Amino acid sequence: MNQVTTDALLGVFLIFCRVGGCMLIAPALSSSRIPPQIRLFLALTVSLSLAPILLDKIGTGIAGRLPTEILTWIISETLVGLLIGLLGRVYFFALQTMLSAVSMALSYGGMPGTPMDDAEPLPAVSSLIMMVATAAIFLSDLHWELIKGLIGSYSRMPAGQGIGLETSLAELVDQVGAAFIVALRISSPFLLYSVIVNLVAGLANKLTPQIPVFFIATPFIMLGGLFIMYFAAQDYVLLFMEAFATWLKG
Repeated sequence: MNQVTTDALLGVFLIFCRVGGCMLIAPALSSSRIPPQIRLFLALTVSLSLAPILLDKIGTGIAGRLPTEILTWIISETLVGLLIGLLGRVYFFALQTMLSAVSMALSYGGMPGTPMDDAEPLPAVSSLIMMVATAAIFLSDLHWELIKGLIGSYSRMPAGQGIGLETSLAELVDQVGAAFIVALRISSPFLLYSVIVNLVAGLANKLTPQIPVFFIATPFIMLGGLFIMYFAAQDYVLLFMEAFATWLKG
């Protein structure tokens, strides 16, 4: 096996390290409902597909490198991929956190639903919205934008140069803040509704202590939350996907 073939295989493996690291925790693609063999095959397929485009950016840098330097490159590329996947995953973490609060506020917290993107079951309302958000990624072709972002990442973070801990941490903190702002905007109608109706129920219960107002009002509070979800569903899904797409295209 000549040197050119060896460098080409090593370059493909380095591409696989970044692509595989990203898909390991990227939203939707890293779902535990997808068998690990399928995810591994998908990462390998994407790496081989991107190799003709990216080998020129990697091949010249790995020629004649020592084994210790190659190992450093492998670790660096894997960390870069994990960082890219984590930045996208943050949006789903924030949405999942706020939806759990919404489920508790609407008295749906005690009804576990089927986990869609994680192994842990969420309340039924949270599972429904998370399922819609996950499906919307593929329906709106945002998974292709993720692959385009991986290609563009070689211009911002060239292979072998590492992730830069200070810069990466600052970017991650900014991403967490932006993600929670979007999640709060989505969940704010439900939280505001819960505060108002529970305040009214509390005052009514205080004025008529002989009537269990809270227990009587709970089904109506749950029904009102479902009505808000029905009328606002399109808006909050579009808001979330717009924010996620803006990050991918940025």
